[in-house]
Amino acid sequence: MDIADFFDTFFEEAEELLSDMEQHLLELDVDDPDSEQLNAIFRAAHSIKGGAGTFGFTVLQKTTHILENLLDYARKGELTLRADLVDTFLEAKDIMHEQLDAYRSEEEPNQEAFERICQTLQQIALDEIGQQLDGPATPAAEPKASPAPSENDTEAKSNEEKVANSHLLVALLNVAEKDRILLVEELEQLGEVQSQSGDEKRYEVILKSSDSADDIEAVMCFIIEPDQIEISTVEGAVDPKVTTEPAAPSAPAPETKLEEPAAKKAPAKEAAKEKPKKAAAETSSIRVSVDKVDQIINLVGELIITQSMLDQTVSDLEDQSVGNASLQNGMSLLQRNARDLQEAVMSIRMIPMEFVFSRFPRVVRDTAGKLGKEIELITEGKSTELDKSLVERITDPLTHLVRNSLDHGVEMPDVREAIGKPRIGKLTLSARHQGGNILIEVRDDGAGMDRDRLLAKARENGISVSDTMSDEEVFQLIFAPGFSTAKEVTDVSGRGVGMDVVKRNIQSMGGRVEIQSKLGEGTNTRIVLPLTLAILDGMSIKVGSETFILPLSTVLESLQPSKDDMYAMAGDDVVIKVRDEYLPVIAIHEVLNVEDAITDPTKSIAVIVQGEGRRYAMLVDELIGQQQVVVKNLEDNYRKVPGISAATILGDGSVALILDITGLHRLSRYKKEAGKKVVNNQNLSSFKEAEPS
Repeated sequence: MDIADFFDTFFEEAEELLSDMEQHLLELDVDDPDSEQLNAIFRAAHSIKGGAGTFGFTVLQKTTHILENLLDYARKGELTLRADLVDTFLEAKDIMHEQLDAYRSEEEPNQEAFERICQTLQQIALDEIGQQLDGPATPAAEPKASPAPSENDTEAKSNEEKVANSHLLVALLNVAEKDRILLVEELEQLGEVQSQSGDEKRYEVILKSSDSADDIEAVMCFIIEPDQIEISTVEGAVDPKVTTEPAAPSAPAPETKLEEPAAKKAPAKEAAKEKPKKAAAETSSIRVSVDKVDQIINLVGELIITQSMLDQTVSDLEDQSVGNASLQNGMSLLQRNARDLQEAVMSIRMIPMEFVFSRFPRVVRDTAGKLGKEIELITEGKSTELDKSLVERITDPLTHLVRNSLDHGVEMPDVREAIGKPRIGKLTLSARHQGGNILIEVRDDGAGMDRDRLLAKARENGISVSDTMSDEEVFQLIFAPGFSTAKEVTDVSGRGVGMDVVKRNIQSMGGRVEIQSKLGEGTNTRIVLPLTLAILDGMSIKVGSETFILPLSTVLESLQPSKDDMYAMAGDDVVIKVRDEYLPVIAIHEVLNVEDAITDPTKSIAVIVQGEGRRYAMLVDELIGQQQVVVKNLEDNYRKVPGISAATILGDGSVALILDITGLHRLSRYKKEAGKKVVNNQNLSSFKEAEPS
């Protein structure tokens, strides 16, 4: 067994333990701390320390060891907690996380940060409990007389000595001899091995240790599976080092006394009865590489495409004999099973939004502290699931939106109190499913957005705006590059950098951002995302002889245009009036140079779509219907094509392009402004993206 094989497991589990530690620290009530939370924080530190020692991560081990000692005093009630102490513990957790990342990257951790946090923690020990950690007690300036030990003190000391001298029976189950040597060496780091015996099926070690059975098991489970170890207390065991010589030759030797509990097996049997339940719960999930899951998803996607091809072939058969009827029934069953398989595989990549929301209590706490504001964070819909790749990519945009709400949205406590609001502002993060999408909202009860101020700032920045713009269009101005309404630059915001990146990142995930705000009452920023990037619910459309796919999430409605509703504008632009709203018209056959398409708008079908907060009318020849398609990245397999976001393979084996709504609008404007017709994709190299005015 090469111990390096377990590095990845340690890194993943240590990451989870640090996350749990941070969550418990943030939830801790310093005035009335919950003992269970304190124990959980201590156990997390203890497990990380043990694992770090096993793998030779010395800096992480020493940092965690000092923190663990302080946490031990806190859980015993000997260290009175305060908010500033919790802040220091959180800082120590951050440094431990940096050390973990350094070891993961095969680098040495920052020595300066290590020495600084150790000195800080040691100083806390001196100031709060008058003792140097892992060293002799520091004499106080005026030492107090020690009271005579009471009966309770004597009993407590006796119990401590009993714990310090406790013996544990550690049984290693189904462990090969070469692996067992490593495990026994690890046990020697946790205590003193008194005796060992057994075989590969069950090898028993008597261990003298001051650590509890749960703590030892937590450390050992970094190396072996939980069902490969059983730990129980050995009653009546004697330490050979303190046992005197037997008075009579017939007296049993120390080894006999140590082996006796193991021969009885009573504690082991009791542990064995309880162990399977725990082991079953812990082994109900497995760790699988994301690459392996992606490979399965790709294969299932190819299976779906093949099934669609077969289904198309069967549907084209004109001979409806009994044999063909059976074939069609089989194809229907295959289609149903393939769809179920696809959904099951896709669910593997789905993880709850709790993984995203769990980091924001710390973000809100730190940001509010810098700004001098009092903020209450509320999370809703933490169990809502989203594709893992999207979860990883949504975290940064969401963090920027949260910080923006805290800085620009929520007022200072005195200001809130003066206008009749509670001093503590509310920030709500919520997630829920909406059709085939997920809706994530960042809501605050702050000052809201001032429409007039936004328009004035836009004119100051040279952005073309008008007073007739809708509120939604005005609020979208905050996503313009370099746009900021902050009166001064702070550590949090004010430079006009970030919000434009937020919008681009969300759009790159196939999503959109919407803003609703009311002056004096607050702002609600809504992010609409697809559940996954691998599968797309689309609307198949026909333009000439070409088939395209429109993302179903962008389609609002379709209608037959009439001549009275079409209006020509300056610069060859055409708009269509739909219920008192004038929408830009995009003729796909013109933008993508599709031949044999319907050129008369009144004979086409106008599909009303939405992109980047705006609505457009796209002229198509025919609506084929809705279907779920497997998304193929066009840029990876070919190159980036303006107006096209991806591609898919249809049931007949042909390739259909998935349209990019806003990209098509930009391309349409570019062609009209350039005054020339793009003949093929080779002419698109000079295409420049421009924000629509």
